[in-house]
Amino acid sequence: MNDKPLSHGMDGTLTNTDWRPLDLAEVRWLLRQYPKFSEAMHILSHSPRPFSAASVVETCDGRIFVKRHHRSVRDAAGLGEEHRFMAHLAEAGMSVPRVHTSMSGATSLERDEWLYEVHSIPAGVDLYRDEFSWTPFHSAEHARSAGQALAQLHLAAGSFVGPARKAQPLVGSFSIFAHQDASEALRTYLDARPALLESVVTRNNAVQALDVLESFHEELVPHLAHLKPLWTHNDFHPSNLFWSGREQDSGVTAAVDFGLSDRTNAVHDLAIAIERSIVDWLAMPVGSDGEVPLEIHFDDLRALLEGYTAARPMSDTERSALAPMIALCHAEFALSEADYYLGVLNSPKKARMADEWYLLGHARWFRSAHGRKLLDFLRRWAEEQSGRHAKAVTV
Repeated sequence: MNDKPLSHGMDGTLTNTDWRPLDLAEVRWLLRQYPKFSEAMHILSHSPRPFSAASVVETCDGRIFVKRHHRSVRDAAGLGEEHRFMAHLAEAGMSVPRVHTSMSGATSLERDEWLYEVHSIPAGVDLYRDEFSWTPFHSAEHARSAGQALAQLHLAAGSFVGPARKAQPLVGSFSIFAHQDASEALRTYLDARPALLESVVTRNNAVQALDVLESFHEELVPHLAHLKPLWTHNDFHPSNLFWSGREQDSGVTAAVDFGLSDRTNAVHDLAIAIERSIVDWLAMPVGSDGEVPLEIHFDDLRALLEGYTAARPMSDTERSALAPMIALCHAEFALSEADYYLGVLNSPKKARMADEWYLLGHARWFRSAHGRKLLDFLRRWAEEQSGRHAKAVTV
């Protein structure tokens, strides 16, 4: 194991971690608060994900996953929202990690400025563990299985009752473009996040992005009233899934990492799953004006949509909303990342990556000829699917 673990940078390179890694003494202290576990023996790996410190730990009772957050990022109530959603999905038959409870019955444990959670490790292979977020699927069969798993998650989530989460960093919300007046909704979003409100650069980039994305919002508005609110994963990509094996035809065995989950809707969650795994974003240069011919993995996209709709058929409105939603769905998480970098890490440099390269750069790409290829494909797909449905009803 690397004594100096690195984390995934936003530009597709490895970088020094923002948070010190977990150590064995710390984990041993933690597990003494959990009656189910005996001594921690080894830390087997450190997660390369950048927003927390997390490790797979070998105990005398088997392997577990331990995650540590700074309390400026998550509090016990925030983690409790995630844990209740995961528990609901498990009760509904979804394979998700079990969150263990401490001697006090809590699903998270506080110490000094830190907050800890302990998860079981689900069945399957963590096949994409070392790959960056936004990495494409290894095969179309992986994409098809992921689409089916996401549909099953949405079906299981349908009976979960919970409000939208409070304003906090690193949540995949849907509020700005959920309103008729996106400019007013953006002001409300910024007002709730002092670090963003105080940054002139971030505010200007957000307003520019809103202008770039205006036509997509106009396309989405007629469908908004018909998109049923739903608690969703909001970060459903290959490296947040476990797999039945390493083969090209392996299937999804579990979904993990519900840290970005919130009350959005099924189309928003599907759009995120497509946007984060179908476009080769890591090839887009920092500072790009959007005119970059990024690879679009259309075979994977077709397979993902086939898998999803086979398990959860979509309405005409949902299909029509998908193209504009894909152009819009990155915006709030990009701002949430900027909020994290400004308000938690005090790093304007990293915040610029979030609000210039991610928020504004991705928005401009969708307005380019290259981005239109993806959106036009989805518009044609929606029309074709609606035509087939109408023909089937007529017959």
